[in-house]
Amino acid sequence: MPYFAVALAQSTGGWHGQEVDLDGVEDLDSLVEMLRDIADGGTVLFFLEEDDEYLAVVRVDGDSDPRTFISDDRAIFTSAHAALLMEDVAPPEDVELDDDDDEGTRPDAEVAGDADIVASYGISSDRLVELCATEGMLPADIVTAICEKAGCADVLDETREG
Repeated sequence: MPYFAVALAQSTGGWHGQEVDLDGVEDLDSLVEMLRDIADGGTVLFFLEEDDEYLAVVRVDGDSDPRTFISDDRAIFTSAHAALLMEDVAPPEDVELDDDDDEGTRPDAEVAGDADIVASYGISSDRLVELCATEGMLPADIVTAICEKAGCADVLDETREG
């Protein structure tokens, strides 16, 4: 599955970004250690977009426990990357995924995790959930909206192009 993963770190000197390869990441703890190295003591926001299906966010503030969020809890069942990032979030219990899923039998996407994950950057939990539920809004659009509010959209763009 194609994905885009980026770590955007904020320090006293501003924002810097780095694309992240998840192939060597074994679990959430190893990702968090990698993010702490990138952040160098500051805050880092990690964004994962996979197949335009879902957005996952991991936030690490210094030595604090990581905070996680996912725009579609069904991805925990269908994506190894989503399951890895959201290992502390229980997947929905009533999901039965078949190749022949009809719209009437597949449960609606629900957000999971900490919806306040980017509230300090101007995107409230209600606004984040609203962005995730907006018809036609792709994960990349949501990341861009968050980064515009946080003041790091230019760093995101440079990293995407890089």
